[in-house]
Amino acid sequence: MTQLRHDWSLQEINDLLQLPFNDLLFQAQSIHRESFNPNEVQISTLLSIKTGACPEDCGYCSQSSRYETELEREKLLPLDEVIENAQKAKDAGSSRFCMGAAWRNPTDKNLDKVIEMVEVVRDMGMETCLTLGMLTEPQAQRLKDSGLDYYNHNLDTSPEFYGNVITTRTYQDRLDTLQNVRQAGINVCSGGIIGMGETETDRASMLQQLSNLEQHPESVPINLLVQVKGTPMYGQEKLDGIDFVRTIAVARILMPKSYVRLSAGRTEMSDELQAMCFFAGANSIFYGEKLLTTENPETNDDMTLIKRLGMTTEAVAEGNMSEHPCSLNAEVHA
Repeated sequence: MTQLRHDWSLQEINDLLQLPFNDLLFQAQSIHRESFNPNEVQISTLLSIKTGACPEDCGYCSQSSRYETELEREKLLPLDEVIENAQKAKDAGSSRFCMGAAWRNPTDKNLDKVIEMVEVVRDMGMETCLTLGMLTEPQAQRLKDSGLDYYNHNLDTSPEFYGNVITTRTYQDRLDTLQNVRQAGINVCSGGIIGMGETETDRASMLQQLSNLEQHPESVPINLLVQVKGTPMYGQEKLDGIDFVRTIAVARILMPKSYVRLSAGRTEMSDELQAMCFFAGANSIFYGEKLLTTENPETNDDMTLIKRLGMTTEAVAEGNMSEHPCSLNAEVHA
């Protein structure tokens, strides 16, 4: 059994990224089989419960109030709409329901309303996940007390490239939120976005940050940049698909027991590229027609692909969710 490590050097990770492709995939698939059924994929659905007007300047995000993206601002969804969407997600096969709000950080009043949503969704027999921005220690504890299963807060990229993506919060702010979530006893969902103009070493550095946390995130979403017209990241040269698969494979090697999720950008991927990602160790996807504000493959398309690959979806037994092992780029990009 592969030993969990939290002391990866940047050189070691760069060396993995540069392995011959077949050798890298063989190593990743071998490690994947030690902890997971290689023919099973976990399904999550993501709903935007509050869209637009975010004060942050994330260069990829259509929800920033700083960019002209033609996105309509919406208030926090009423509880009955959240329940309706959660039921549709469950009926379609999702085992986890993720809710995202375009906030820098929630107020305590906002948190009251979101906690009600968490409690209702859990009562429906689904795992719950939130992405609301930065959290304080007391806020994280309140969410834990409400029964929240997962909290998503991505690092986005490497510390070195971070200033090219966002200036309105620091890298340490992100790490502090992850620490508050972990200390409260909530499962951590954290990954990043690639294809923003970063170097291969930046990808290695981002993976180093995640894998060298005191405890690996239970869920690691790897997002391919969704280029939104009006944002600073629009017009980036598209990432080579092989480089995306390499990133998935190295994430699997570094974090053997974490769920590695294909998140934003799947509409840009062929079925063959997604299949290669599954072979490289990805074992979770977001399911449904939208990821907060960006397009996602149709539900039927996903199920057809899963069936073509001879794979099955992972179900969570009701009443046993807290024992289940376990993503979002604010464009999910959750």
